[in-house]
Amino acid sequence: GSGKSSLYRALRLLADSARNGAVNALAREGGLSSTMWAGPGRTGPVSLKLGYAGDGFGYAVDLGLPQEAETAFALDPEIKSEAIWAGRALRPSTVLVQRSGPVVQIRDGDGGWQTVSTALRPFDSMLSELADPQGAPELLAQRERMRSWRFYDHVRTDADAPARRPQVGSRTVVMSHDGSDLAAAWQTIAEIGDAAELARAVDEAFPGSRVEIGVSDGRFEVTLRQPGMLRALTAAELSDGTLRYLLWVAALLTPRPAEVTVLNEPEASLHPDLVVALAALISRASVRSQMVVVTHSAPLVEALARQDQGDGVNTIRLAKEQGQTSIVGQGMLDEPPWHWPARG
Repeated sequence: GSGKSSLYRALRLLADSARNGAVNALAREGGLSSTMWAGPGRTGPVSLKLGYAGDGFGYAVDLGLPQEAETAFALDPEIKSEAIWAGRALRPSTVLVQRSGPVVQIRDGDGGWQTVSTALRPFDSMLSELADPQGAPELLAQRERMRSWRFYDHVRTDADAPARRPQVGSRTVVMSHDGSDLAAAWQTIAEIGDAAELARAVDEAFPGSRVEIGVSDGRFEVTLRQPGMLRALTAAELSDGTLRYLLWVAALLTPRPAEVTVLNEPEASLHPDLVVALAALISRASVRSQMVVVTHSAPLVEALARQDQGDGVNTIRLAKEQGQTSIVGQGMLDEPPWHWPARG
């Protein structure tokens, strides 16, 4: 009830913008009105604003209500404005690309502006439509950066989960979002990734155990061999928590790490004794990828803090009052410098 799911959904929508999918995703969830804060005190135009900034580029998008009076797509919001800038704060001097309505402008080498589109459709992002290595390298770089973000929130461990059954396998450098190619992803890491880290992650969670990948007629299957057991357990026999932990191992030890990896409630279904091993796994993965972990679990947060070597863990606590989510302990002077692109 703190709003952490809203934070996770906002990050996904932001990444969807780079795939021209934010409008469709919002429509599937009931349209722009479903995202609006229902509490008192809301003023100004209806708007959903999403953005982020880092050491390189920043990006922001403003979505609002459609202007067409006669349309069957009434749940589709419109993109009112977008901006890309250099550095952590949007300022007139740092803006590289700006969009207002259908007009997109790119800063040229002389500090002026070049108009590259005057007819961009309201449901298309400039990231997907105008990215070009020659004419708009900033758009291309930002699009590819955001498209590389990786989200895991629906890895399946139910009785019918694909990971529990043998699957046709091929080299898999990135495990799928639902974990259906777990066995192939695990074998790929063992062959071209860090096999020692695989073994370490399993031993920390299940001392003396090891994962073996059975291959028969091109089908791959995960098995777990444990001390005292006469045979290896198949994935179909594993508990939900054990299988989920193995899924996190394969996801986080990928040979092709993302710039940003977002985990939603990774502790779900795990036995409490596995939380420390999960925290260690996440901490080691954060060396190669910025990890965003959205969780209710105080033990996981505490375990991650104990793994911190100085500046690796930043804990943000959320609270909700009258439907509005805020950061606990953050005052006006603590907020990062941030300005939204203006509508035209």
